[in-house]
Amino acid sequence: APKYQRPANPAPASFPTGPAYPPAPSADVAPVGWQDFFSDPKLKRVIAEALASNRDLRIAVANIEAARAQYHVQRAALFPTLTANATATYGQEPVSVVSGGAISPGHASVFNERLYSLTAGVSNWQLDFFGKVRNLTKDAQEQYFASQEARDEAQLVLVDEVATDYLTFAADRSLLVIAQETLTSSQDSLDLTQARFNAGVASALDAELAKTLVDQSRFAVARLTTQVAQDRNALELVVGAPVSDTDLPPAQGAEVVVMDRLPAAVSSTALLKRPDVLQAEHVLRGANANIGAARANFFPDISLTGNGGLTSLALSSLFKGASATWSFIPSVSQTIFDFGANKGNLAFAKAQRDLDVAQYEKAVQTAFREVADALAERGTIDEQVAAQEALTEASRNSFDLSTARYQKGADTFLNVLIAQRTFYVAQQTLVTTRLARSLNLVTLYGVLGGGLDAPQEATKGG
Repeated sequence: APKYQRPANPAPASFPTGPAYPPAPSADVAPVGWQDFFSDPKLKRVIAEALASNRDLRIAVANIEAARAQYHVQRAALFPTLTANATATYGQEPVSVVSGGAISPGHASVFNERLYSLTAGVSNWQLDFFGKVRNLTKDAQEQYFASQEARDEAQLVLVDEVATDYLTFAADRSLLVIAQETLTSSQDSLDLTQARFNAGVASALDAELAKTLVDQSRFAVARLTTQVAQDRNALELVVGAPVSDTDLPPAQGAEVVVMDRLPAAVSSTALLKRPDVLQAEHVLRGANANIGAARANFFPDISLTGNGGLTSLALSSLFKGASATWSFIPSVSQTIFDFGANKGNLAFAKAQRDLDVAQYEKAVQTAFREVADALAERGTIDEQVAAQEALTEASRNSFDLSTARYQKGADTFLNVLIAQRTFYVAQQTLVTTRLARSLNLVTLYGVLGGGLDAPQEATKGG
């Protein structure tokens, strides 16, 4: 096989910088395990349950076992297979057939045959002078390593999905609470406006405007009630088991990740340790070994068959020296004409290696883009949250002032309606912006490689 060389890093040496990006750390930070990264005890319990019950992760673990078994099967071809046989033959034939003539008077007319043998030997063991079996074994080993990296990648994706669904559920619960509060507030406004209309102070238009806000709030409450139920279904699907009410978040609140432990990197070479990138590299190494196996097909196949043992006409004399037997059969076969089959297999192996090189490079470039996008959001998301918090507070004050002015007859209800809608939208946007900040941290955790805990966590219970 050709000597393996890792392809040059196709991504820029360092991550982007600029107004959209956070300051680069002074040194690489080692990734941490998910139990250290997430601080919410409820979320930890949900993730632990997912690692034990999620079916996709169980499939990844089963694929590891299958790849390991295939590797052991292929590796066994490097060594001879020793088999042992013990036989006993019993038979009877006419003496005339055995002697080839007439039977003398006074002799038995039949001949009883007894033959006992005990042999052990090797059958068709290929002597790997040209490396075909070794390279096929190397390919099977790399496929096994790739399946292990696929399992690690599946765990990272699973942790990301569980955290995302958990945070989304919390955010939608918060939106539902806001919609319910808005419905209560708008109903109070409708009652007040209706009373003012009955007293001849407010117009019919004011009463109708107040009713529109009530109906909009009712619709939002109904829609978000459905959405929260669907969020729970999505969370339980990815977990692979029901999630108890005690482990569900009540609403979007404090951050559920420890930001100062977020893994970060100065150079893009850190991406070469991502499980998906390592998986692509193991596949590439296997393809490189396959070229060696294809080249070996041009050389002779040399195999050995041999056995030795004991054979005797009497069981009592089976283990005496005169009963020993042996045979030794080496063989060499060489293809003379194959009409280009070996050349085609070698060309295919080289093309597959080139394909795997391109896929490896694409995996690195994709990883770089994912990190760069997440960092671009990370650099401005705190400012977005701060600005939206200020906007929400200002819209709350505007709504309170407009309501007070309307109650004193100094303003129209239309301004109250506009202020209430503005405040409602600002509250919704604040929830979604805070959710985006939390999801950005989760995304960064995953695209930077995250941290993997002991593999038994994924296999527990499965």
